[in-house]
Amino acid sequence: MDSFLRLIEALHRRAVRFVVIGVAGANYYAGGGATLFTTRDRDLFLPADPANELAAWLACRDCGLELWAGDEPLGEPLDLWLAEQVVQRQALVQALDRRGLEVDLTLVMGDFEFSQVWNERRAFPVHGVDVPVARLSQIVQSKATAGMEKDRLFLATHREALARLIRENEP
Repeated sequence: MDSFLRLIEALHRRAVRFVVIGVAGANYYAGGGATLFTTRDRDLFLPADPANELAAWLACRDCGLELWAGDEPLGEPLDLWLAEQVVQRQALVQALDRRGLEVDLTLVMGDFEFSQVWNERRAFPVHGVDVPVARLSQIVQSKATAGMEKDRLFLATHREALARLIRENEP
C-alpha cells in the first residue's frame, strides 16, 4: 500500500471528513489508466471545522508527515486553538513526507460548500480502502473558477477527455 493510501486509512481511523479534489481526484475517474493526468500533489478538501482540521493533522502525524503552512512548519502544539486560527483564515496546510508525497489540506474548493461536495462524493475502493472523491464535474468547475494559469492549461489540454469522463461517470 502506498503512503497516500496509508494516509487515507489514518484519516478514516480518526473520522476525518474530507474528499479528494484536484487533478488527483480526476484521476480516480480515469479508471483503467487510459486517461491519467499528471500532478505533483494531492488535494484534500476539508470542512471549515477546527476539530476536523485538528483530527486531519493528527492523522498526518500518525503517518510521519510534516505539516507546513506557507514556507514554515505549522507550529506546536497542534491544538484546537491553532486549528481555529487556520480555519478562520482559510489557510492551506501541506503534509509532506520528503519522499515525494505532498498533500494539500484545503478549506476552499472554488464556489463549492463542503457539505454539497461531501453529500455528492463518490467512494473509490482502492486496495480495500474507500477513497472519497468529489464529483468530476465539481472538480472541473472548481478549476475553472480558480482561474490559475496551471488550471486553465489543464482544462484546455484535457477538455475532451474530461468531458468524456464526466459523461461516462455522472448522470
